[in-house]
Amino acid sequence: MKQIFSLLFLLVAMVSSAQEINWMSMNDALSAQQKTPKKIFVDVYTTWCGPCRMLSERTFKNKDFVKYINDNFYAVKFNAEGNEEVTYKGTTYKNNNYDPAKANTRNGMHDFAGALGVNSYPTMLIFDEKAAPIFPIVGYMTATQLEPLIKFAGNNTYLTVTTQEAYDKYLKTFKGTFKNWFHIYYIFNFIISEPALGWFFLKQNFLQ
Repeated sequence: MKQIFSLLFLLVAMVSSAQEINWMSMNDALSAQQKTPKKIFVDVYTTWCGPCRMLSERTFKNKDFVKYINDNFYAVKFNAEGNEEVTYKGTTYKNNNYDPAKANTRNGMHDFAGALGVNSYPTMLIFDEKAAPIFPIVGYMTATQLEPLIKFAGNNTYLTVTTQEAYDKYLKTFKGTFKNWFHIYYIFNFIISEPALGWFFLKQNFLQ
């Protein structure tokens, strides 16, 4: 029993110390960029997209990923089927096909998502310090899978690595530093939501 409480204390300490990504709207990010130049990271999602939820609940909870994003980007969550107005490079984009009755299901596509060429979800977009798109990242990825791509932009490596051969070499030689915090985070949540099964899981996997 003492071992159980010690492990729980460790899990609570690690989860409670987790940071959150400082999300903002696209308009706020563009405004902040005018005052203090920084790249913009955009998570383009929809309310019905399962992989989008996985990205939010898993990847975006990784504390190493969170710190890197907060330090190097303005982070934006953008609903590709929402009704938010976005003013980008002199043009205001709307969703004229938005239906409030379908807020939690498939809805009309936002003009801004269409203008950026987004046609699948989740899609992550990275913009440079002048709000010009650098490249998209399509689909669900873990924090460790995303690390070389995020740092490719965040560390300005994309400015010098300009050929496919050089990019392949970059990926091959990349040394990641992000740790996989997913298992710790979800073990804790599992114990909280399913106490009986949680105790059984702890005994079988940690207290043998």
